[in-house]
Amino acid sequence: MSPRRTGLLLINLGTPDAPEPGSVGRYLRQFLMDERVIDVPAPLRWLLVNVLIVPKRKFESAAAYEKIWTARGSPLLAISRELTDKVRERLSGAPVELGMRYGTPSIRSALEALLDCDEIVVLPLYPQYAESSTRSAREECLARARELGFSGRLRFIGPFYDDPGFIRAFVAVLRPVLEREKPDHVLFSYHGLPERHVTRLDPTGGHCRKSDACCDRIVDANRLCYRAHCFATTRALAGELDLPPDRHSVSFQSRLGRAAWIPPSTESTLVELAKRGVKRLAVVCPSFTADCLETIEEIGIRASAIFTGAGGEKLIRVPCVNAEPAWVDAIEGLIRPGPGR
Repeated sequence: MSPRRTGLLLINLGTPDAPEPGSVGRYLRQFLMDERVIDVPAPLRWLLVNVLIVPKRKFESAAAYEKIWTARGSPLLAISRELTDKVRERLSGAPVELGMRYGTPSIRSALEALLDCDEIVVLPLYPQYAESSTRSAREECLARARELGFSGRLRFIGPFYDDPGFIRAFVAVLRPVLEREKPDHVLFSYHGLPERHVTRLDPTGGHCRKSDACCDRIVDANRLCYRAHCFATTRALAGELDLPPDRHSVSFQSRLGRAAWIPPSTESTLVELAKRGVKRLAVVCPSFTADCLETIEEIGIRASAIFTGAGGEKLIRVPCVNAEPAWVDAIEGLIRPGPGR
């Protein structure tokens, strides 16, 4: 009997193929038409996306992508490909493929390259759980695997928001920046979500967002709460770096639309910190494993302008774990079979 062949599928969110309105518009439509991203009835979602959002936003987003585009193309795609290559090398040439939930390379194309495997380990590169990212990637993967007739086993790796390897990887990136730049304060800025995306996952209906302490620890009521996961990641990182409570904060960025989003917002926090007298601010984004539009442009350019405009002197953008060796180490640890995996 031949040995079982195991492949690895790394999933990230995705990126347009080019920094121009047509390409960005196609990407935004695919992304925003996902019912887990904009969770309203399909006819209303179509109207919002195709009439109100994309016609204007595709030009704004294309201009933003143009600012960060590199000779290798989209930073997110280039970094994700580099990570895939390094993980493949670490696993001694085992089959490792990259799939993007939206855009190319698709999850389907990645699965096609792994069809001769007996088992495919699937790692969505989202540290904290959200239905609009983790669940969406999982369900797309299952649907495409059925479509392709894959008869092997799919093994999904869950959220790793407090995984020791993941925390070590971010500390390895963050600590040298803190030692070199000596910021007055560290802001942990996470991607935002509408409040209803987290409150509906509270099985008790009486915990999530019912008090200021609802995210202070992980309990049964918030075990799938994105906001609670973000605070848990922050506690782990701050603990490893010996950051006292008065020297770090948590905020949420990338808001879209008029619905209530989980607080506090990154924009308002930047202004508040500047007005409190913080002059040198380090911003780290631990909901992203690879630098992308939201970290390079939104934080590195726009957030920097907001902070200095409010009286701050310098915003230091901390890179993500990207394809750093410690992150490759962490991925190797995450995919190793163990309890709950």
